Amino acid sequence: MKKTPLHHRTLLALAVGAAFPLHGAWAEEAKAAEDKAQAGQLETVIVTAQRRSENIKDVPMAISTMKGEKLDAVTAAGQDIRFMAGRTPSLNVESDFGRTFPRFYIRGLGNTDFDLNASQPVGLVYDDVVQESPILKGFPVFDVDQVEVLRGPQGTLFGRNSPAGVIKFDSTKPTSKLEGYGNFGFGKDSTINAEAALNLPLDKNWAMRVSVLDQHRGDRVHNPNPNSPVHDLEGYNDKAARIQFQYKDDKLTANLNLHGRDYKGNATLFRANIIKKGTNELVDGFRYDYYPTDGGNVQTLQSHGAVLRLKYSLDDLTLHSITGYDKAKYYSWGDVDGGFGAVYAPPMGPDYGSQKAVIPFDSQTADGLPDLKQITQEFRVESNYAGPLQWIGGLYYFKEDIQVDSFNFWTFSGNKQHGYAVQHQHAKSWAAFASLNYQVSPELKVRAGIRYTDDKKDFDAIRTQNPFDDLKGVGPLTTHPRANNTSWDLAATYTLDKDTNLFTRLATGYRAPSIQGRILFGDTISVANSEHATSFEAGVKQDLFNRRARLTAAFFHYEVKDLQLTAGSGSVNQNRLVNAAKAIGQGVELDAQAILSDELRATIGASYNDTEIRDPNLFVSPCGAPCTVTNPTRTVGGGTVALINGNPLPRAPKWTTNFTLRWSRNVGEGELYAYTDWSYRSDYNMFLYEAKEYKAKSLLEGGLRVGYKWADGKYELAAYGRNITNKVQVVAAIDFNNLTGIVNEPRTYGLQFKANF
Repeated sequence: MKKTPLHHRTLLALAVGAAFPLHGAWAEEAKAAEDKAQAGQLETVIVTAQRRSENIKDVPMAISTMKGEKLDAVTAAGQDIRFMAGRTPSLNVESDFGRTFPRFYIRGLGNTDFDLNASQPVGLVYDDVVQESPILKGFPVFDVDQVEVLRGPQGTLFGRNSPAGVIKFDSTKPTSKLEGYGNFGFGKDSTINAEAALNLPLDKNWAMRVSVLDQHRGDRVHNPNPNSPVHDLEGYNDKAARIQFQYKDDKLTANLNLHGRDYKGNATLFRANIIKKGTNELVDGFRYDYYPTDGGNVQTLQSHGAVLRLKYSLDDLTLHSITGYDKAKYYSWGDVDGGFGAVYAPPMGPDYGSQKAVIPFDSQTADGLPDLKQITQEFRVESNYAGPLQWIGGLYYFKEDIQVDSFNFWTFSGNKQHGYAVQHQHAKSWAAFASLNYQVSPELKVRAGIRYTDDKKDFDAIRTQNPFDDLKGVGPLTTHPRANNTSWDLAATYTLDKDTNLFTRLATGYRAPSIQGRILFGDTISVANSEHATSFEAGVKQDLFNRRARLTAAFFHYEVKDLQLTAGSGSVNQNRLVNAAKAIGQGVELDAQAILSDELRATIGASYNDTEIRDPNLFVSPCGAPCTVTNPTRTVGGGTVALINGNPLPRAPKWTTNFTLRWSRNVGEGELYAYTDWSYRSDYNMFLYEAKEYKAKSLLEGGLRVGYKWADGKYELAAYGRNITNKVQVVAAIDFNNLTGIVNEPRTYGLQFKANF
């Protein structure tokens, strides 16, 4: 077959091909292509988004995957799960806590709440178990076979609290082959990233796989203030391990997964007075390694859990049982005002040039999770007989018990505790679900699913020590929200030709009632009613140029009624839940991969998300410290509030793009390669209201990896760099004090060696 010229295989050509599915000029080539990937073709991507193993092209929804070299590149410097931000279309990940408590956003839908009891509309599923608590969602990514990002509501097969989508991690499973790897990296700031796995067959039916991770970074930020209990910051020790035992015969597959994590480090640094007033720029004279503060900072997390997965195959049916148990203990203490002193306890700072610090009050708090337990159980039956109709049905049970402690510390009396409140929550949920797949014709497949969910929470909160008056307590305050919901989805895939599938999907999603009961600085709790999302998407999935390229393009539109939002008080370290009448979102997504030549491979992803809050009666308190609010304001109850109708959702950039390019050439007895990856996101509002200081600037970050593989890929030595342009800027803020901001990670670099056997 005639080789396609290189200039015909550009990414621009891919975009045109997606908009107008190719038939005429490429029909003969498509007909001749084989299903099995040959040399020079992209491999078939298998996903389990519909709880079955399927070709990604046949699944009627927008899905992106990450695996292999891409994961190795973006995690080389020991990055936590936030490495995923912007790496697939419409995905953002951030945290106000650091390496713990990640917050996920898909198509603009997420939750900015910092309470340890906060719920999120993006589900995270690790080895088939939903991780409900945000503390469990930060488990390190290592020895992972594949990551799947499912965009849009997943209310049928994955259930509650996934109206925005699901992120699914699948660990590498034990096999009958003796194999393994060791991966060691050393870099800037004494960073060490060590990872290893050993797969050990025990007999013809039994196998074991052990995976370990050890990440370390030295302190890279110095606090010169002699009155602080901590002077060197941002170092950490993060250890995790997983051991799996697997039994497999002709009918039964049983997998026992034991996992745990031990983390010691620092909470996110809140830096006072670093935003130039009237702009979203860093102040002149800002230094990343300089952090003068009078407060403490420490963060610890210990977690462990187990998953037992059973799969039993009968003649026409397959039975599944998935049992999960997780337990965690967490503590995070930080100086929230981010500086030293106060207007009533001078001197205060830090100052930057002509911008003098004005800290209205000191704020030094800690939150702990001394007791978190989660139990899940799923029973599922699926058909496996021949015929046009296939189905899945099952039952699901979830139980969670948590205690959340909140502490306040009085900086000017030796950082002694001066305030305490505690929350308890007991949550239960059960669901029944079913899904049908039917092949109407050789070209048309349709799917339908339904799920009924029942949720109940019992909650209490009490404050026994008041930060402002030791003798005043509050509570216990109680609430017992309960809700039920029926979610459903309808989808279809139509095969135009061997290389081109069209898909469409209409789906609903549901988030259970949420509770904000952090009463350390307030006397009331708030409950947000359940929210309901309806989403429509349609698109095309296409293999191009004899499977040398692949593209997915999708359009989506969603509407969320009673959207749960988190509103700050504007004056103290306190949040409150509210329901917006409605929010809408719409946009387009593009995901493409291409073999440009024998030496070049590229991927590109892009998304446009236009979100809007629609509630003319909804207002929130704006910043308590000086800032430039651009929303309309009014006076309510003697205070100023901002009207947020028409605002975009917070932390929701309109544009995100990602790009990778890999070059390789055979040199000597091995392969020399260079791999670069870039991600871009446009600006976004940090809070529900708009202010000049609290609109995060657009951000472009890039990485580079240059290495050499030899001995048929058994050994690899590489040099890497992350954020290679060293772009540092404000990405989040604390709005009740002195223009306090959070910045992104600076440039880092190092060397990495990997050996496979």
